[in-house]
Amino acid sequence: MRPPFLLGYGTNGFGDHPLRVALDVLDDVGYDAVAVTLGFPHLDPFAPLAGDDVAALRAHLRRMRGGAGAAVVVETGTRYLLDPLHKHRPTLVDRDATLRMRFLERAIEIAADLEARCVSFFSGVLPDDANPADGWARLRDRVPALVEYAGERGVRLALEPEPGMLVETVDDALRLRSDVGAPPELGITVDVGHCLVVEPDGVEGALRAAAPYLSNVQLDDMPPTHHEHRPFGQGGIDLPLVLATLADIGYTGVAAVELPRHSHDAPRLARHSRAALLRAWATVAGTSPTTGERALS
Repeated sequence: MRPPFLLGYGTNGFGDHPLRVALDVLDDVGYDAVAVTLGFPHLDPFAPLAGDDVAALRAHLRRMRGGAGAAVVVETGTRYLLDPLHKHRPTLVDRDATLRMRFLERAIEIAADLEARCVSFFSGVLPDDANPADGWARLRDRVPALVEYAGERGVRLALEPEPGMLVETVDDALRLRSDVGAPPELGITVDVGHCLVVEPDGVEGALRAAAPYLSNVQLDDMPPTHHEHRPFGQGGIDLPLVLATLADIGYTGVAAVELPRHSHDAPRLARHSRAALLRAWATVAGTSPTTGERALS
């Protein structure tokens, strides 16, 4: 018995592999979906031949899973794509967000070409020259333009709360969504590891609060004390509870492993992560993780 959502893996955990090789590894392991992070080292959205790269990626994704095709989400968390000296800068809460806006527009264009499930993005950390009111005003000004751009191209956006950023919790994401008129094209990404660090009601509470708008899920383990993505079994995540909650709220989108600091061990961790997910799902569904058949009582 397979889970009702699509198990995937993020390419930001394969930074030492060419993109086509990373996709082949993930296909061989058996993933249903891929979370593609734009930028170094895989797909530069501003490169002169980016269109050719996107076309090649689209063709590769369609060949996966024995020709059935792999689902894809577009991630935008590249650290130094826009500024080689300042991680993630500029963000949507900086005074000048021109580069960030153009990057997100390119992500939307690429997502449309790939027929991606969504484009995931974040608010950003407040700069030193801004207060929270400034940041919220900038988000309210900028997010509607991105929503309109995405809607015109049939693309869904998914705002990800991040520890330390202005939009840090699911409640923050829901507030911003309401502030910009609750457009149907604007969903939410939930990283389950983040929930251990910042969500007052934990993983289950965050997923249930986000459920009506949940468009993307990132899977990882994490200590409850700080923001550090870890392989399953090395933090405090209750993986069966996560998967059971996703099933209970009716989530059918992509749930992709995100281990951006573990490229040195990517092939092994891709296998380890999928095996851990299948074991957790077997616990939830009462099936054998290897055969998918109902376990004997």
